[in-house]
Amino acid sequence: MAADALKPRSTAAAPWLMSAPALLLFLGLLLVPLTMTGLLSFNAFDGSRGVLPEYTLANYADVLGDEYYHEIFLRTGGMALAVTFLCVLFGVPETLILARMRSPWRSLFLVVILGPLLISVVVRTLGWAILMGNNGLINEALLALGLADSPVKMLFTMTGVVIALTHVLMPFMVISVWAALLKLDPQIENAGLSLGAKPLTVFRRVILPQIVPGVLSGSIIVFALAASAFATPSILGGRRLKVVATTAYDEFLSTLNWPLGATIAVLLLIANVVIILGCNRLIERRYSAVFDR
Repeated sequence: MAADALKPRSTAAAPWLMSAPALLLFLGLLLVPLTMTGLLSFNAFDGSRGVLPEYTLANYADVLGDEYYHEIFLRTGGMALAVTFLCVLFGVPETLILARMRSPWRSLFLVVILGPLLISVVVRTLGWAILMGNNGLINEALLALGLADSPVKMLFTMTGVVIALTHVLMPFMVISVWAALLKLDPQIENAGLSLGAKPLTVFRRVILPQIVPGVLSGSIIVFALAASAFATPSILGGRRLKVVATTAYDEFLSTLNWPLGATIAVLLLIANVVIILGCNRLIERRYSAVFDR
C-alpha cells in the first residue's frame, strides 16, 4: 500500500527531475545575466565616479524622454520592418519554387540557400562591404550597363544595411515557410485545380492560408534578429548610422555608462517581447481558424 501511494508522486516528479539540468543551464546562462542587466539599468552613474550603488529611474527617463533615442528606436524598428518585408517578399516565392523542384536539384538549392548560415555574419558583412563600395562589383556593373552615371552610395546608408541584413536573415524565413509547406498535402492543390480553379486562386485560397503560420513565425524570427543586429549595422552603417544595438555598445565601451547601456538593452528586449507576443497571438488565431475549417 505504501509503495502504491508513493508511485504517483514519483511519476509526477520524474519530468521535473529529468529536465532539471536543462533548466539550471537555462537559468545560469540566460535569466541570471538578464536579471543582472535589468538591475544594472537602475543604478545611478557619475562621469567621475562611475557606477554608483544608488538606484534611480533617471536612466529610463533619459531614454524615454530624449528625442535622440526616439529617433534611434524608430530607425531600428523601420530597419527591422523593411528587412522582414523583403524576406517575406522574396523568401516565400523562393520556398514555393524550391518545394516544387525535383531531386537532386531541390536538395542542391536548399543547401545553397542555407549555406550562408555556415559562414560568420562578420565575414558575410565584409563581403557586402566590398560589393557595395564605390569601386565594388555592384557599382561597376551599374556603370557598365549605363544604369548609373556615377557610383551609387550604398555604404554607410540604411539601404545598404537593409540589403545585407535581408541576405543574412533570408534563410530563417525559408526554413519557417519550408516547415509549413511540408505539412501541406499536395492533393489539396490538385483537387482545387481539378475542380476548375485557376492556379492563382488555388494559391490564394488553398495554399496561402495554410502557410501563413510559417510566414508569421519566420517574420517573428527575422524581425527579432534584425532589430537586435549589431555586426551588420556597425560595419555597413558606420558610426553615424546608429541603431539600438550599436548605441548600447557605445554606452558600454565608449562612454562607460553601463547603466544607460543596460537601460537601452532592456528597452530593446521589452519591445521585442511585446512584438513577438503580439505576433504569437496572430499565429494562434490563424491556426485556430484553419483547424475550425
